[in-house]
Amino acid sequence: MNKVVANADEAIKDINSGATLMLGGFGLCGIPENCIAALVRKGVNNLTCISNNAGVDDFGIGLMLQKKQVKKMISSYVGENAEFERQLLSGELEVELIPQGTLATRCMAAGYGMPAVYLLAGFGTEVAEGKEVRNFNGKNYILEHAFDSDFAIVKAWKGDTMGNLVFKETARNFNPMMAMAGKITIAEVEHLVKPGEIDPDHIHVPGIYVHRIFEGENYEKRIEQRTVRKRN
Repeated sequence: MNKVVANADEAIKDINSGATLMLGGFGLCGIPENCIAALVRKGVNNLTCISNNAGVDDFGIGLMLQKKQVKKMISSYVGENAEFERQLLSGELEVELIPQGTLATRCMAAGYGMPAVYLLAGFGTEVAEGKEVRNFNGKNYILEHAFDSDFAIVKAWKGDTMGNLVFKETARNFNPMMAMAGKITIAEVEHLVKPGEIDPDHIHVPGIYVHRIFEGENYEKRIEQRTVRKRN
């Protein structure tokens, strides 16, 4: 199977309005920049986006929010995006905020083929409202369902044409578990190499999970909050 596509526009060509997407990354680290830009160009809307956060106003998922392409955001942290806040408070954007560990575990469950998992986080809070609760060994756990996404879009440092992926340092974050969880997984990489050029022991996501792969370009790798030590 040939998994290589020419560019981001070809990779996302069948993502249509109304789709549910997983987008890898943490803050602005390890986000699929090229695919997000392609989605903005395509102009699809009514999207449900599952991501740890919503980017910033002028970068990442923030670009999609500016174009009113996102109907619902399922996230853990959204504090760096003023447009997100405006749309939330005005009722334009549906938001589901969930604990970060719950987000990760629901991704993992989808990748493992588990329909649901019992989790401790959130019991006794609004997170648990309307959900099944069971007691195990004296502790109450919430039943959380695995995510059901049409596409997972991830970004890796290196990949080969068979779809095997390697992530660099903290850019690994949510990318591997989302790559496993999507019905169709799209990977953009900084370096696309031939099979055999990646040491098998270094592979973080095996190619069986990846359906499309391409070498991206013009990565900005922004720093979300730059903090430096004050001069004496």
